[in-house]
Amino acid sequence: MGSRPSLFKRFVTNPTQYPTLIALATGLYPVLFYYTRNFPLINTWKHLGFFMVLFLGVPLVLFWAVRLTLRGEANAKRRLQLATLLNLGFFLNFIQLCLYARLQWWFTLMVVVIAVLGAVFLFFMLKRIVVFQWLLALVTLFWLIPVVQSQLTYSDTWTEQPDDIERANFVHRPNIYVIQPDGYVGFAEMPKGYYQNDNSEFESFLAQQGFTSYPEFRSNYSTTLTSNSSLFSMKHHYYNNGFNFSERMNTREVIISDNAVLRALQHNNYKTHFLAEWPYMLASLPEMGFDASNFDYGELPYLTTGIDEIREVGPYLERFMKEDTLQPKFYFIELFLPGHIATTAQESTGVASEREWWINNLREVNDKLRSLLTHIEANDPEALVVLLSDHGGYVGMEFMRELRTKTNDRDKVFSAFSAMLAVKWPERLPETEVEFKSGVNFFRILFSQLAQEPSYLDHLEDDGSYHLVDRNAPKGVYRYIDGAGQVVFERVK
Repeated sequence: MGSRPSLFKRFVTNPTQYPTLIALATGLYPVLFYYTRNFPLINTWKHLGFFMVLFLGVPLVLFWAVRLTLRGEANAKRRLQLATLLNLGFFLNFIQLCLYARLQWWFTLMVVVIAVLGAVFLFFMLKRIVVFQWLLALVTLFWLIPVVQSQLTYSDTWTEQPDDIERANFVHRPNIYVIQPDGYVGFAEMPKGYYQNDNSEFESFLAQQGFTSYPEFRSNYSTTLTSNSSLFSMKHHYYNNGFNFSERMNTREVIISDNAVLRALQHNNYKTHFLAEWPYMLASLPEMGFDASNFDYGELPYLTTGIDEIREVGPYLERFMKEDTLQPKFYFIELFLPGHIATTAQESTGVASEREWWINNLREVNDKLRSLLTHIEANDPEALVVLLSDHGGYVGMEFMRELRTKTNDRDKVFSAFSAMLAVKWPERLPETEVEFKSGVNFFRILFSQLAQEPSYLDHLEDDGSYHLVDRNAPKGVYRYIDGAGQVVFERVK
């Protein structure tokens, strides 16, 4: 008796099509690949259900429809060709969705051509293609396991406060507007270093409006999510649970769903509002912890980067300001200009061109800020208004991720971490001299002023600025700027 053929050989040579195996092969690798790369963005049961239906359920239904419709030996070749067309079409378009979060005409046209040619000339190799797809899925599964483990072992103990600041009783309860222009470098860096830009006209406008500027202010982290999760928690996270450049585990949940700042505001009966030009902060569909927003989750797709739709915040702000006039209000307003230079080397247009792009964006966002601030001043003159950016613009580098390579260039480091802060204090505030150094302590210092409770300043976090480094130094989290504002390079984990 001859030896029994291997499972692989039996699958490849058997004339039976195995529609379930072929259908699942089209979507399994793409969905595992997408989860491995974007898990913090899609770590909800809703997302899991969506991906299972789209990537696995839809192909399964169609492949079985083909199998049941084209029965019999006479249809064997047509059935195989159509199965090949569907397999390659689904597989490559799913890859496209994983890469771009949407279909692009040129990529889709290329997929159609490849699928048709494959159906005509490679249909007899379908099962070998399927085996390759299953092998890709198996390899990717091993990459996904530690990502899921990071989620399962995630702990939010880092957000716990050392005192009762979440239950602080504010003596002063002005309406609070925190406007965050993304990537707006601090005023001290603007005229020097790699920026070499005269922003005095806008700075003069702020002074005329009664703003106090804090030109040496810095962010503690260098991306929107990592910076804001620390800002709203009033604590350092030091990039726990992940080494992704911008995405960190549960950052959107920390910013949008529940944090020490929101709890303190709600304790003081504030109605909280989240307004943003893009739904970037909402892309993972975190539970909404703010009382009102200019985006409704019913409008947001499951597969998104959060930067697909721009929405002007002005009309929403005007509407919200007219509501609940007897209740103190808090607004967090996210503007996505001037932004930062290209993220990767492939996207970069060069140092000079990226700088010019950033300067043009700066002019545009200054106009937006003038409009918002003028409206607030006219309709809520006793408000506490804050302009606070999340990080700098990275001008002077070829691309953002260049900072993951060890550098001692002071101007490049500050180009990433220097951040704009200007505060228009209402009358009677501040009651004592205020020194803002970095984002992690901003709200703690602010709440100390509102509550007239200096003891909250006994638990300030260090004002260091941190980044992930994996080139020209051992991979780890490094302190790039210390609490005194000096450039250092010290590994912390």
